[in-house]
Amino acid sequence: MKNDENKSNSITCENLPAFLSSFVDTFVDFTVTDGLFLPNSLPQNLPETPPPMAARYPSPDRLIAIGDLHGDLEKSRQAFRLAGLIDGSDRWTGGSTTVVQVGDVLDRGGEEIKILYLLEKLKREAEKNGGKFLTLNGNHEIMNVEFDFRYVTEKGLREFENWGFWYGAGNKMKSLCVGLEMPRDLFDGVPLAFRGVDEKYWNGIKSRIAALRPSGPIARRFLSKNMTVLVVGESVFVHGGLLKEHVEYGLERINEEVRDWINGLSGRRAPGHCKGKNAVVWLRKFSADYAKCDCSLLEHVLATIPGAKRMIMGHTIQHSGINDACDGRAIRIDVGMSKGCGDGLPEVLEIFGNKGLRILTSNPLHQNKNKAYLDAYSNKGLGLQKTEQGLRQVEFKA
Repeated sequence: MKNDENKSNSITCENLPAFLSSFVDTFVDFTVTDGLFLPNSLPQNLPETPPPMAARYPSPDRLIAIGDLHGDLEKSRQAFRLAGLIDGSDRWTGGSTTVVQVGDVLDRGGEEIKILYLLEKLKREAEKNGGKFLTLNGNHEIMNVEFDFRYVTEKGLREFENWGFWYGAGNKMKSLCVGLEMPRDLFDGVPLAFRGVDEKYWNGIKSRIAALRPSGPIARRFLSKNMTVLVVGESVFVHGGLLKEHVEYGLERINEEVRDWINGLSGRRAPGHCKGKNAVVWLRKFSADYAKCDCSLLEHVLATIPGAKRMIMGHTIQHSGINDACDGRAIRIDVGMSKGCGDGLPEVLEIFGNKGLRILTSNPLHQNKNKAYLDAYSNKGLGLQKTEQGLRQVEFKA
């Protein structure tokens, strides 16, 4: 009888399978990220029908918009610190700020997974402090879920290969525990070889496919939580751009279809509104050329979204820094900050409720460009807010 009591009170795989599975997952996370502690919630029964996905949020007191990150962890941190969102230990310091990052975390750099984990950490911490950290899918997220790896770097493949090793080790740990469901083979259905590719890259490619394919662990855990189009107060956020037909199709519907596809519920190919030059993640009509921005078309699109005054986009690198066209209706925030696509200095857009916009920059060239506006505030590092002539850089930080 005593032996039976001891058995029932002991902590084993058999009587605490969910706890042990969560512990193994957290161990894998900690190892893959070089020390980021991101506890996993215990497994729960998911609803058969996914819940509705929001596309509209009210205007916060402070809103920060951040452009493409492309696998550059240090530049990402610099952008977050520039906006006062994190401290030197990457802890959230943004209070009730709402942040929107417009996609393209993947490709061109070698720390894509680490950025995804950092974003997830900040989402949790922001929520606890009354803030929000919202992320969008860019064209490079869509490309990777479709196995389009044209812009993957060697370092990026090594990062995914390392993740695949430790994720597989975690699955082996779980398979030794009585009471745990046998984990699915991570590489089930993944090709074993890739013709025309150096064999030293095969493991990295296999891990990347396994992680990012529809229902893959990284895709499901991180990318499926991204929105694809978003309205916050008076600002419409999208990676590429929106057309009237996208709005008529339904912003929430677009978000939900992309989410369901990433979760493996609708085949391998991306939804139609994510494919082609006029797709929401590929469109450049409002960002490719200042002089050619189709202001009439943009006005027509914004008029179909109640309360919308501007569209904020990434996707197209702005070598002159964050800028606007069409009297502030089009704002382009991709400054090519990643070392893999321009190595530009970080800039972020700051919006105060429905009152004003300003640019926070770490680029001394842009500070000099507006020297006349900045001199009067040199002791404080502040300049002017948005003027009738367009956006002006207003805070400079080294």
